[in-house]
Formats: sequence, structure tokens, C-alpha cells
Amino acid sequence: MTNLTVFGNAGLPSVGDLTSALRRVETTTGAGESGAHLKMDKTGHWVFGSDQTEVEDDSQWAVNPFSFVHGFIAWAGDKTPAKGTVLGEVMGPITQPLPEYGPVPEYCDKGWQVQIGVSMQCVSGEDAKLNVRFNTISVGGKKALTALGLAIAAQVEKDPSKPVPVVLLKKEHYQHKSYGRIFTPVFDVVEWVAMDKEPGGEDEEAVEEEATPTRRRRAG
Repeated sequence: MTNLTVFGNAGLPSVGDLTSALRRVETTTGAGESGAHLKMDKTGHWVFGSDQTEVEDDSQWAVNPFSFVHGFIAWAGDKTPAKGTVLGEVMGPITQPLPEYGPVPEYCDKGWQVQIGVSMQCVSGEDAKLNVRFNTISVGGKKALTALGLAIAAQVEKDPSKPVPVVLLKKEHYQHKSYGRIFTPVFDVVEWVAMDKEPGGEDEEAVEEEATPTRRRRAG
């Protein structure tokens, strides 16, 4: 067994429940587990952690198909003393109904916003075995996760023995009339693997012999 077996072995929903729930993402999106926070910044770079470490080019990430969550988050408004602060968050598995939330917290000028998320693990390069969670409230982020969820649902129906997508973290963009170029995430599936299989097949000794590149950190 490999480290990917942490994706589940205990308390997982049935394949049928997973497939139905993933298909519901398309109609309920409007998003767990621990791990560094992964996001795409405004310049289109994938970064993770509090120090905004940039994701390696062409690194591959195995997405836990049982980790999709949805719920609500309340952010403090930009013109309030609590700017940039999460004031409240309620999340739950997509195999269950959306969780309930309470009154809108003070300083939250946009109210509770729908959030979806998923966990993944890096399976190549310098960050191999790193666990991260990607949560999003943006239209582009929800679109990307919805597409990924539907792809997993289709794969599970086709071959339930290989429900784990291994993806490249990519991006696309569009031109907004007021805000200029807007970057949105893309999860490019390169292969499907079993829950207990190491993706790729790259020799670990060969990885260790590679030169370690200098990692860049993005400005906050």
C-alpha cells in the first residue's frame, strides 16, 4: 500500500452515493480535511500555504474523490476593521445536504456565500506527499470543481476500480470589462488510478537524484 491509501478505507460512502453526490454538484454549486490551503492568486499562479509557495510546474496531484465538501463561508468586508478575515464557515460532505448556518456575522457585508472544496495530494516533484485543500467561492473555481466532479462521476460509472484523478494544475483566462484579465483554475486529468495505487510509476531514486530547483514565494 502507498500513502494514497489515506484517501479512505474507513467510513467512505458507497460508489453509488458518491456518483449521485458528484452529479448533484452541478445543480447545488453556487464546496474537511486538514492540509495547506491551495489557491490560484490574481496573477494566475497556483500557490499554497501561508507563505504563498508557488506550485512546481508540471507537478501532478491526486484528487481524493471522497473529499468533496460544500457549505457556506462568511468573509469580512474590505472596508471593515476585520478585512480579509473569515468570520464563519460551515462545511459538510456533498453526500449530505448543505449544512445550516446562523445569523450573518458582524462586518460581513456580502452575507453567507456558497463554498465548495476538495482535498488532493501531490504525487510528483519536490512537494510529493504534500496534502492540500482547495476551497472556492468564485464562479471560475466552482466551474472547475464542478467539471472535475462530473468527470469523476463519469469515470466511477465507467470503471469504479479507478476513481482517483491525477491532475495538472493549469489555468485559463478571460477579459473582464472592468477588471481586465481574470484567471480561472483548470484541473487537467492526466490519468485515473485506484485508491491504493501510486500514480505514474516514476522511480523514487531517480527523483531524489534530480537537482532541486529554487522555489519562489509569491507576494501576499
